[in-house]
Amino acid sequence: MTVNNKEFERYIGRNQISDRLNELAGQIDMDYAGKSLVMLAVLNGAFIFAGDLIRLLEVDAEVSFVKLKSYRGTASTGEVQTLIGLMHELKDREVLIVEDIIDTGRTMSKLLEMVWEQSPASVKVCTLLVKPDVFKNKYQLDYVGFSIPDKFVVGYGLDYDELGRQLPDIYKIKD
Repeated sequence: MTVNNKEFERYIGRNQISDRLNELAGQIDMDYAGKSLVMLAVLNGAFIFAGDLIRLLEVDAEVSFVKLKSYRGTASTGEVQTLIGLMHELKDREVLIVEDIIDTGRTMSKLLEMVWEQSPASVKVCTLLVKPDVFKNKYQLDYVGFSIPDKFVVGYGLDYDELGRQLPDIYKIKD
């Protein structure tokens, strides 16, 4: 598979993703039974994951979006930019942040600060992918789809310079 002149190989198939999303939705439904939540999805990467996940939930859930950016090409810039901030009232609400991938955790750390400033009742983090080898933060990841090595990935919403998001499987860059 070629995306923007880089070679990728299939890594996590759509059926594996679907099975794991069903498991995550079941966990979330149990944890939020009798409550309603605000699902805060991080654009652009998490829009497919969040859309598929919310359709599997049985609990009441509103959805809102933020847009943060820390990558250029295949590498982190080390700087987190807020492109679209919080637009939903979160005071005393149950908040579930939905992210596509967490590597060092800088972006999520910034978002958690923004969310906690609004005094929500609770905040949990749900990520499709985490790279534990480079995760450098102390906050809890409550729901994790897959732990992966420190390899660049595309597909299922994840991109390489805005390309590859439409792929139904997840692909890792070839060495």
